[in-house]
Amino acid sequence: MSVFFAVVIGIGWFFSYYYGSPEILYLFVIFSIFMNVFSYWFSDKIVLKLAGAREANRQENFTLYTVVENLSITAGLPMPKVYIIQDTTPNAFATGRNKEHAVVAVTTGLLELLEKNELEGVIGHELSHIGNRDMLLSTVVVVLVGFVTILADVFRRNLFFGGNRGSDNKGNGVLILVGIILSILAPIFAMLIQLAISRRREFLADASGALLTRYPEGLASALQKIAQVARPMARQSKAIAHLYIFDPKGGLHKKISGFFATHPPVEERVKALTGQ
Repeated sequence: MSVFFAVVIGIGWFFSYYYGSPEILYLFVIFSIFMNVFSYWFSDKIVLKLAGAREANRQENFTLYTVVENLSITAGLPMPKVYIIQDTTPNAFATGRNKEHAVVAVTTGLLELLEKNELEGVIGHELSHIGNRDMLLSTVVVVLVGFVTILADVFRRNLFFGGNRGSDNKGNGVLILVGIILSILAPIFAMLIQLAISRRREFLADASGALLTRYPEGLASALQKIAQVARPMARQSKAIAHLYIFDPKGGLHKKISGFFATHPPVEERVKALTGQ
């Protein structure tokens, strides 16, 4: 979050220098502080709303509750809230600002598809995200990527369609060239950072989940079953796609190169879990 603050301030300084307006930098400072606080306190509510999740009923989802409860005790974590997403596509994610305010959400399709030991593998994976503090990291990266992309777009529009140019610095050709390059490359680099973090944390959660359940074959089997369905989820949002255990675009992930995919290939994840 400190890095996010520094990056936004740096972008604000460049904008204020280019447009000769110190007020822009002040605005960026205020906005950066606001986004840090907002993303920390309300990230889980935003994610659950985007996913269309509802809080699960213990009586109706007794097996799921039991699995989450038992593995939480094993992991030494507080019992997270459990949510259900009404979707036939098998998937799951974890969210929340910390382990005391964590949420685990699964789709109805996941509950119908998996055996208990496979469900334990998936829940172990999601609890590992909580224990490894991946959720807040992922949320801050999403905010950073979105914000940098918006800023780059605003800069390009002002540059090509005539922004306010009252300062002598604004006629500097080198500065304009740097601005164009930054406005093009900044969202690309931000997206690559998000994807790289997402893939690395998935591998780590797989490994941590396997240690938690002491049965890596359960998660490996679950991943293979989920990949075989490979059906896009009915409700999708690019902002939270990387939070899921499997790409919510389903089969479409095969058309994207591994470098730009939000999730590692299932084959690599299974191989890491089983050693085969």
